[in-house]
Amino acid sequence: MSDSNIIAHAGETSRTDSAATQIVTVDVGGTHARFAIASIAADGAITLGEPATLHTKEHGSFQLAWQAFREISGGTLPPAVAMSVAGPVGGEVIKFTNNPWIIRPARIEEMLGASRQTIVNDFAAVAHAVARADDADFIHLAGPEDAPLPVSGTISVIGPGTGLGVAHLWRDGAAGGKYHVQATEGGHIDFAPLDLIEDAILARLRKRHNRVSVERVVSGPAIVDIYETLAAMEHRAVVERSDVDIWTAGTSGEDALAAAAVDRFCLSLGAAAGDYALAHGAGAVVIAGGLGYRIRETILKSGFSERFCAKGRFGSMMSRIPVKLITHPQPGLFGAAAAFAREHLHQ
Repeated sequence: MSDSNIIAHAGETSRTDSAATQIVTVDVGGTHARFAIASIAADGAITLGEPATLHTKEHGSFQLAWQAFREISGGTLPPAVAMSVAGPVGGEVIKFTNNPWIIRPARIEEMLGASRQTIVNDFAAVAHAVARADDADFIHLAGPEDAPLPVSGTISVIGPGTGLGVAHLWRDGAAGGKYHVQATEGGHIDFAPLDLIEDAILARLRKRHNRVSVERVVSGPAIVDIYETLAAMEHRAVVERSDVDIWTAGTSGEDALAAAAVDRFCLSLGAAAGDYALAHGAGAVVIAGGLGYRIRETILKSGFSERFCAKGRFGSMMSRIPVKLITHPQPGLFGAAAAFAREHLHQ
């Protein structure tokens, strides 16, 4: 692997180390499975090789996707794996929230040839990345612009994508940078509308779902229901469009209705982020994921910040909480490798 194919980022080393531990790091979401070879140096620095992104719908199982990556990598892989998965972990069978694959941890060594494994929830992995990233890996979204992420206390980590990922990490600044990551299924709490438009979105969703979670409104695919609700309110014929089409038309400004849907999404994201910060007792919030990065300029111009702070008697407190967006190119892969280092290498 040439130096040109190394991602050196967020405290990572810029070259491989002959004494380093080589692992396969994987980030499996609802739409994509990302693979890379990671090198973990003796001092804990992590280097990611060039990532390979596979579409989950093009592979019948995780094992088949693994075999495809093995072929991409020249036919051999290190006998260790760190996995970030979009769903609950810890059981005998891992089932994905938005993906038909299943993984049986007890059979990983047999099926993949990996004698050491670490499996974490996808947003637990992102939280590990947040804990290890440098200040330069974040951009400001809301709150005090010059405030860095706190070295002590709780940081909420939220990411809209195919679903809505939520985790938090607790930092102990008095203990040399030690931290603890807590995975959650916070994307599945109840959606709470805040105005008549969100009442209408909820009413539309209730026609199909007995229970409407935040993820039904704050995720990439949710833009379709937001868009179609606004179209109905405008007494327009609802034209079926894909979520990708609406996001593209809305962020480019070429379609006013799609742009209104994107702006409404940002409002709902801000409200949800504020709710998670309150529930976690967070001193900061980090937005993660490719969708958040793609619409970062729209978020800054939207009512995200106002909705984040609009918590009644706690509005003043909320205005002092910094909200950042992580810009690391592969936080899931990097975070899974960091989780492996903590579990197996005590780094």
